Order: sequence, then structure tokens, then C-alpha cells
Amino acid sequence: MTDTPLTAEAVRAAIETLPDPETGRPLGSMGQIGDIKVQQQHAEIQLGLSTHSLPIAEEVKAQLASTVASKLPGTTVDVTVHTHARPAARAGQAGLRIKTVIAVGSGKGGVGKSTVAASLALTLERLGSTVGLMDADVYGPSIPHLLGLEGKPTLEGKQKIQPIRCGQMPVMSMGFLIAPDQAVIWRGPMLHQSITQFLTETAWGELDYLIIDMPPGTGDVALTLSQGAMPIAGAVVVCTPQEVALLDAVKAISMFGTVKIPVAGMVENMSGFVCPDCNKRYDIFGAGGARAKAEELSIPFLGEIPIDPVLRQAGDDGQLADVIRNDARARAPMEKVAQSLVRDLAQKAAASPPKPQLPTL
Repeated sequence: MTDTPLTAEAVRAAIETLPDPETGRPLGSMGQIGDIKVQQQHAEIQLGLSTHSLPIAEEVKAQLASTVASKLPGTTVDVTVHTHARPAARAGQAGLRIKTVIAVGSGKGGVGKSTVAASLALTLERLGSTVGLMDADVYGPSIPHLLGLEGKPTLEGKQKIQPIRCGQMPVMSMGFLIAPDQAVIWRGPMLHQSITQFLTETAWGELDYLIIDMPPGTGDVALTLSQGAMPIAGAVVVCTPQEVALLDAVKAISMFGTVKIPVAGMVENMSGFVCPDCNKRYDIFGAGGARAKAEELSIPFLGEIPIDPVLRQAGDDGQLADVIRNDARARAPMEKVAQSLVRDLAQKAAASPPKPQLPTL
């Protein structure tokens, strides 16, 4: 413990070079460190975080406290987070105000990719971010059913497509434009056109994250997105633990590498089942395969999602949003996945901070 009186200036100096999790630039230079009050060896810090970073707010608070304790031994800290306004700059050829686009894909069907994509979007929104969800699985759109949404998008203003909303979250899917029993029989050019329109001509508004549910396998959509008007920050690859699913997941990872979309990480879905009666775990499809494969390929492992009858029933009944928003136990594994994703994005930003963007009118 030091005999030197603690000052607000000393506390500010200790933390001002810590990176902002969204941009990677120093918190001090971004004006995110607010009032600091000290009393004896205790400091109260006001910290501003953008909604893009709110999913990992508790981790950032812990990092600040740890840094102060390390640089100013004996100091205890309370950190209060408030929202730091940072509008999304216009990005891509279409000038959309979307900060981060994440594609969710899989090497094969039947691994729960759409459920993971929808749950990820809902969880990020619940943790404080502004999120949109785009269903790019044109041949088998399931997002409307999972979320219990219906209706047809309309045109507004300068021919922008008005998406259907799940609460406040904008959602766009081919499932809103065709009957449930109608098949889409399109060649590549029509597929490319529809995906481009969904991405660039939808009135998404300002978003921290746009989650894109990809079709299964390795097809035209990934190529369309890689050549599109909006840069993809990363792809999340969903697989189940068994070897046959991992083989196809590796193909999906290879595909993303080929089209220059970075892999943000792997998610192991259907990773065990815990019996609600005896609390015993059963690894029906095996366990740990995705984690081992991610380590082998040197890509992030974002987390495991167990088989959960509550989530399965919610998806069948079109009530996935209600369960994710209201059932803490059911959403807990997805919260870990969402936080891992945002944490990894923050680490990449800190390692290579982008240049400051000019203000847009």
C-alpha cells in the first residue's frame, strides 16, 4: 500500500491508454473516461462504452479495476458504465450505417445453424447492442418461423425495403415474400441479385451488428457476400461434435478462406444433453470435437450449446425470441458465445486499431 494520496489525475493516467473495445484506440483519446472521484484509496470511475461493446461491459469494468490496482497498489475501484454515443459511419459501396457484419454458416444442414444465427442476434440485442438479422438461406428460409414473424415487407421513401420487425430488431427473409409451401427455383444470377437487394436495399437503419444466416454448404451466397457492397467482419461456423459434421465444417472454413471472409470462430451446437431429472450429461453426438478442431486450425472457439428441449420447442412454436429474452437458463450458453465473439472482435481491434473515420453528414 502506498503512502502517496490517491488523485483523480493518477487514476486517469493509469487507464487512459487502455483500448476502447470497439475501435481499439485509447479510451482517453476517445473521450470515454468521464468523472473520477477519489476518497482515500477508493476511486469511482464513469466510463462510456458504445452499444457495440456493451455485451462485454462487465469484462471491461474488471479490466479497468485490475489495471488501476496494478499501477496504483492498494486502490479499490467502482466503475459505472454509461452509453457513449458513436453513430455508425457509412460503410461499403451502399453506404449502409452498419458497424459489423457477421455471417453464420455451416458445412452441412441439420446442425442448428439458423437457430444459432437467430439466437445470436437476439442475445446481442438483449446485451445492449442494436442488431439486424438477414436470412440469406433463400432456398430454405426458416428465420420467420423461428421468430414467429409474418407479413410482407413494403417499400418506403426512395424504394427502400421496410423489414419486418421482431420487437425492435429488423429482419429480412425470402420467407416473407413467398408462401410457406412455395419452392424457390433460381439460378445463380437471380440468387446473387436477391441477396444483394436484401443487404443493400433494406432500411436497416443504424446497426452495431448485422447477423446473416447463410445457407448450408459451400455455394454461391458466400461468393456474393464476399463481392458485395458491405465488408464481412467475420464468419461463425456452426457444427455438431461428430466427425462427419466436423469434416463438412472444415470445408466451410476453407470456403470462407477462399472468398477472403475471415473466420470469427466455431460454435459446437448440440453439445451434450443434461437430463433434467437426474442432472446427468449424455454426449449423444460426442463432445469437444469443434473445440479440438478450432485449436488445430488456430481459429477462435466461441463456445458450446447443449441440446435444450426448451429452445427446440420454442423454435418449433415460433417463440425463440421470447425464450432468449426471458429464460436466463436457456440463453446462458448463447450469452457466452455472443460475449466470446465481441471479445475476439475487441482483441482484433486492439491489435490493429482502424484509422479515425471522418465525420459523415
